[in-house]
Amino acid sequence: MNVKEKILPAFLRRIGWRIVLGWCASLRITFFNSEKFNDLRKKNERFVVAFWHGSMLLGWFLHKPRKNERISALVSQSKDGVYLSTVLEKWNYTLIRGSSHIGGKEAMQLMTETVTEGMSIAITPDGPTGPMHRMKMGAVRLAQKTHVPLVLCGIAMKRKKHIRSWDKFEIPMPFSKAAVAYSDPIFISEELQGEPLNVVLAEFENQMNALTRTAESLL
Repeated sequence: MNVKEKILPAFLRRIGWRIVLGWCASLRITFFNSEKFNDLRKKNERFVVAFWHGSMLLGWFLHKPRKNERISALVSQSKDGVYLSTVLEKWNYTLIRGSSHIGGKEAMQLMTETVTEGMSIAITPDGPTGPMHRMKMGAVRLAQKTHVPLVLCGIAMKRKKHIRSWDKFEIPMPFSKAAVAYSDPIFISEELQGEPLNVVLAEFENQMNALTRTAESLL
């Protein structure tokens, strides 16, 4: 274990999570079509909310559990997953430390059990290894199997920095503008299987990218 692997988790656990929280809280955020999703949250109903991996800093901030909410996050077993889990724990997420592939049997079983136990889930459907903005089946199958609505989320930031990574990870500049666009809650029929389900997956991927463009237009 190198110095970074020793020091960074400790820093994030003690003070770093507060810095990230304040950083995100400084943003001026515009919301589009958030009413139905907010209604789900007010009624404490379960959901699966999906946002792209590259915009997950703001995505995790926006969907952190409110009072009396129980929201889980699937975090990979990678080194980056260790750093992320430290912050999310402080933000009151319940963590699922799953496999490195979100569509894998292990991860799906853990997520299904979590939703069945009464929690919602926030998820990055193109993570943890990409390709960027290509939606995997995990979120769709989870919502379908547990009979909870899937909510798609597009996020845009006016002033930001990109980290050199496969997802072009976005860090917003403090006090800058951001925008978030939501789909209506989507219930997925159990009858959809095989190729029809693949068609729906492609439609959801296109919708997430369209929501991201909508968010960009609001900046």
